[in-house]
Amino acid sequence: MSDEDIDDLNRAWHTGSTPWPDTVPGLTRLKEKFTITTLSNGNMSLLTNMAKRASLPWDCVISAELFHHYKPDRQAYLGCADLLGVPPEGLMLVAAHPGDLKAARAAGLRTAFVAPPVGARPRAGAHRIDSDEFDVVATDFVDLAEQLGA
Repeated sequence: MSDEDIDDLNRAWHTGSTPWPDTVPGLTRLKEKFTITTLSNGNMSLLTNMAKRASLPWDCVISAELFHHYKPDRQAYLGCADLLGVPPEGLMLVAAHPGDLKAARAAGLRTAFVAPPVGARPRAGAHRIDSDEFDVVATDFVDLAEQLGA
């Protein structure tokens, strides 16, 4: 591949990917009660472009690149708490990736698993989640908002 082809491939995330159908309505409800933000290993440019393109209602966009530590390194989660001025237990990481959630929990954050819609991503199989494995287990972002009283 040429350098130009590699650059185009790397930038595909900036213009591709649409949110799950429940994401914007669920996040909008959550935003009424909570500060909502990203914590992603994606860079600031990518996260900003994705949020703009998908009309994601973040209060702020946080990239692990700000901390020079990337998930699942505990410093990424603790850096987010520090940046927002809250203790780790004052944050809840919401994800569809159990490994990310387990690392966040080990760093002291609260956790919520949101199941991806059927067919949302190719994967080897659905994640098996125990009902007490995370603080909240939700079927989608609207369900998460309801469970958290938003």
